[in-house]
Amino acid sequence: MGRQLIESYGDGRFRISGAVYEGSVLVLPERSLAWPVAAIEEISLDSLAPVTAASAVLEILLIGCGPRLARVPEDLRQALRAAGVVVEPMDTGAACRTYNLLIAEDRPVAAALIAVE
Repeated sequence: MGRQLIESYGDGRFRISGAVYEGSVLVLPERSLAWPVAAIEEISLDSLAPVTAASAVLEILLIGCGPRLARVPEDLRQALRAAGVVVEPMDTGAACRTYNLLIAEDRPVAAALIAVE
């Protein structure tokens, strides 16, 4: 598929490398996937399985928490760290912008983005 770039977000959807995703999304360097998470409390290690499966090539996971920053549960943060992935939570808009910046620098980054209206 090639490198994924987030072109727009809002109205409950994302446009990533020309494709539109309704609802939340996981953005990996080479592909994007629909993600059935609507709130920070719904994030689990299982919901992030594509990220942990790619952890050999990822170092950073940006979590777009929705309209505002929220705390990532410590057990989830530690489990991802054990897989070699550092978690950086921020609001979804900031996560989209930061992802695009880091991927443009060829950094090993993924984003778990909760859709915003």
